[in-house]
Amino acid sequence: MPKRFVVAASEFTDLPRFPVGFELADALTAAARDLHGTNSPGDTLHTAVHLAVRLLPDAEHAGIAEIQRGGRLRTLAWTDETVRFAAEPRQGGQGGQGVQGVQGGHTPHPDWERLWTTPVVHTDDSEADGGGNALSGIGLRSALSLRLRADRRRLTVLTAYARKPQAFDEDAARIGRLFTAHVSLALDSATVREQLTEAMRTRDLIGQATGILMERLDIDAAGAFESLVKASQRENVKLRDLARRIVDAHSAPGGRGVTER
Repeated sequence: MPKRFVVAASEFTDLPRFPVGFELADALTAAARDLHGTNSPGDTLHTAVHLAVRLLPDAEHAGIAEIQRGGRLRTLAWTDETVRFAAEPRQGGQGGQGVQGVQGGHTPHPDWERLWTTPVVHTDDSEADGGGNALSGIGLRSALSLRLRADRRRLTVLTAYARKPQAFDEDAARIGRLFTAHVSLALDSATVREQLTEAMRTRDLIGQATGILMERLDIDAAGAFESLVKASQRENVKLRDLARRIVDAHSAPGGRGVTER
């Protein structure tokens, strides 16, 4: 079924106004419902890439990758093996080029560095200037990369791909930004739900860690738990594992168990 959305062309803002077109509004509402109905952050990302292909005009494949600043890349979700295989290391140590120029699945494409400062990056035609790059090598001519999440150390990117050149115009980019806003909200919600569920399952361990933080930082229980959650998100460590680390360190001979940050 063709994706027909009427979108008013304009410059992007930090808080983009909703575009014209009830069809798009209905599609985004349905997408948001699907995203918020997922059970875990991984499920949210998996749902997001498949919805991206359905929502973005001319999109045929999509993937989500996490990039460390100046460093390695990790593929988090993909619609099909075209995206997954191309973005991962080649067998036998060949170190072949992957989607968006990923070499051996470790080095992100240079264009993705721009997503630290801008929300959208286009690849209009991978065969321009003679081709020979990763995308043209697997028959993909266009790419639309959208910043999903960013902090000082990590960048999460959702990229849609198409086999024809210049597939993604400004309307597609606008739809993509609206969609990634929904994905980001759903991902945050799924992450919090997962952490709360994990906290309930391991409340005794969490309680011990919270008590240690209360004593060491001279704060109340609510503040100690909030500090624990923030540290878990900042260090990309499960709440249970961080709590166990604090308890084990505190229990070790001479251990104090908490490092203030």
